[in-house]
Amino acid sequence: MLIGYIRVSKSDGSQLLDLQKDALIEAGIKEERIYSDLESGSKDSRPGLDSCLKSLQPGNTLVVWKLDRLGRNMKHLVNLVDDLGQKGISFKVLTGQGANIDTSTPSGKMIFGIFSALSEFERDLIIERTRAGLAAARARGRKGGRPQKVDKALLTMAMASMSDRKSVASDVAKRLGITTSTLYSYLITHKAQLCLS
Repeated sequence: MLIGYIRVSKSDGSQLLDLQKDALIEAGIKEERIYSDLESGSKDSRPGLDSCLKSLQPGNTLVVWKLDRLGRNMKHLVNLVDDLGQKGISFKVLTGQGANIDTSTPSGKMIFGIFSALSEFERDLIIERTRAGLAAARARGRKGGRPQKVDKALLTMAMASMSDRKSVASDVAKRLGITTSTLYSYLITHKAQLCLS
C-alpha cells in the first residue's frame, strides 16, 4: 500500500499543497492516504508526519514529492528512512534531486546509501574543521567560550566577602551583579587554581 506525505513551510495561504497532492494522486496514492503539514520542516514535531508514520505498516511504501519535504536535515532523513527500512517499510521520492530513490529496489537502496554516506562525510568534515579552528585559536592564545563576567578585582572582593561566615552568597552575588551559581563557579575554579599553583 502506498502512503503519501506532503508539506509546505507556511500556513498563511501563500504556499499550497495542490502540486504535491496532484503528483501523489497521479502516482497511485488515494487522497485519504495522504498526510500533510503546513509548517516548517525544521520543527521537531509535525502532526501530519507523526500520524503518517504511525499509519505505516510493514510492506507499505512512504511516498513524498521531493526529498526535502520529509526530513529536517540529511541526518534526520537518513535516520527516518533507516527506521522505516528496519520496519519493512519502503521509501520513494517522485521528483527533484532524490527522484531515483525507491528503497524497494536495489538501485534505490544504493542511491540512498550514497546519500547517507555523504551526510556522514559532511558531518565529519564539519567536526574536523571545528577542531582545527579551535586548535589554531588556542595556539594564538585565544580561548573559546563566553567572556568572564568577573575580573580579578571582583573575584578578590567576592572571596573576601565569602570568607566572612555571616555573609550570604545570594547577597554577595547581587552586589557583584552576577548570579549565585556564577559566584560559586568562580570561587570553586579560583580555589582549584590556587591549589594547583
